[in-house]
Amino acid sequence: MRIGLLTEGGYPYATGQSGLWCDRLVRGLPQHDFDVYALSRSAHQEDQGWMELPRHVQRVRTAPLWAPEDDGRTYGRRERRLFAAHFASLAAAVCSDGDREAFAEGLYGLAGLARERGGLHAALRSELAVRTLESACRAPGARRAVHTAAVPDLLAFTDEIERALRPLSLDWYGDGSLGAADLCHAASGGTAAVPGLLAKRFFGVPLLVTEYGVQLRARYLAAHGTPLAVPVRALLAAFHGCLASEVYRQASVITPGNTHARRWQERCGADPARLRTVYPGMDAERFTAVGEGDDPGDPYTLVWVGRIEPAKDLISLLHAFARVHREEPGARLRILGPPATGPESGAYLAHCTALAAQLFPDEAADAHAVGENPVSFEEIGGPEATDLADAYAAGAVIVLSSVVEGFPISLVEAMFCGRATVSTDVGAVVEVIGGTGLVVPPRNPRAFADACLALLRDPERRRRLGAAARARALELFTVEQNIAAFRGIYLELISHSPVHRDSDAVDGDGAPVPFATPAEAHVPGHWTGGRSRPRWADSAPISTAAAPGGPDA
Repeated sequence: MRIGLLTEGGYPYATGQSGLWCDRLVRGLPQHDFDVYALSRSAHQEDQGWMELPRHVQRVRTAPLWAPEDDGRTYGRRERRLFAAHFASLAAAVCSDGDREAFAEGLYGLAGLARERGGLHAALRSELAVRTLESACRAPGARRAVHTAAVPDLLAFTDEIERALRPLSLDWYGDGSLGAADLCHAASGGTAAVPGLLAKRFFGVPLLVTEYGVQLRARYLAAHGTPLAVPVRALLAAFHGCLASEVYRQASVITPGNTHARRWQERCGADPARLRTVYPGMDAERFTAVGEGDDPGDPYTLVWVGRIEPAKDLISLLHAFARVHREEPGARLRILGPPATGPESGAYLAHCTALAAQLFPDEAADAHAVGENPVSFEEIGGPEATDLADAYAAGAVIVLSSVVEGFPISLVEAMFCGRATVSTDVGAVVEVIGGTGLVVPPRNPRAFADACLALLRDPERRRRLGAAARARALELFTVEQNIAAFRGIYLELISHSPVHRDSDAVDGDGAPVPFATPAEAHVPGHWTGGRSRPRWADSAPISTAAAPGGPDA
């Protein structure tokens, strides 16, 4: 089977999101051929190079989202009329109530125009595009937030969506590229899935979308930190909402990484019958020594592991630990994370360090001893925590204090290590823990402190919870279960779709190559009727039975 793997800012680049997951998926399915179609997000990412790719990755095509791609073509009168009509449909959907049909008509109309004539880059930045968008913003029924959009706002919005629609102008849609794939697998929603939409539109290639972090939610959260004006943010939110809805509508199967992501997808219009929860696959072997070892960790030490940033709410954690320390003066809190990067992370770390110094002034046991703070900030890779496993092994209880969380990776790692946990009820935490740890409301230091004290004072309870947590993690969150789930989904999708034969299926004399076509494409049965393509494949949706080996929430 030939899989077109679609990524944005990730695999095969050495830095980026979803790179590790995609690499494990590709290496775990060597019986399939993979073509990677990657959208890069920055020049720095491209300069870092690619991961080492396995032999069954047949082709890699890349395109930048960070640099303008102008083919130098301009439109004549006929093309301008077509562009205006298609862009007006898309703009009307974005500015009003999000009419899915109008958005789809505009999106695919622009894609067809770009495929036949090119010139979409210049057209989206033209005066015609701005005038068309302005008319949509002023039209009756338009959203209140976009009525006040001025010309600078319209220019900023067209600049942003030109970037998002850049995949429409790529040369990835010929018979030798995505048109030859048996299946397109988008490693995230949003812009990464746009080539998959066009492959389905032009060639009927089925689309599988995997989202471990919902792209639309991430864009909503990121919008608050941008200097864009309110009308621009409203237009962008509406555009990405319409795009997500179209991706979910066209995907044959959508695989959220947890129920939290699944709820977001359903609210954005995803058909629940096409949703399959497939948990991320994580490497359990690196934590085996700790998880199966006899050392329960320091019985009075709480350990926090993660990236130090405001969403992790270390402020509440420090206030909670102040209560713990008053009740148990021998308790310690170790905060371990990677080196701070960027001014925001550095400033937040400095703020947390200052608060810890204020809450816990260094006190010496006597006149001849050196004062010591019960809270320490350490970097993973240092002398006392050379790797992640050492970090989790340092204490008896692992804590997570986030106010915003998608899939809590650090929590799963702690479960692999057989550690009891105290977490806040955010994102997919409850789903991941499943009764094997204590969960409290976010931003509630009193409840957090009470839960930590309960575990610090009860070693037998810690042992039982840690053993149950490790068993649950090994059952649900390993690389093996993830690969098995996608193996089943791939086979199911291809069994309901026509096989796309290409030049690899015949030899130099034109004779068929044995076993070049997957066996599941020739399923015997009366429904075939002697046709190479089953009748129901022209219109009927695929079956939505659960994939073998894939957990279904």
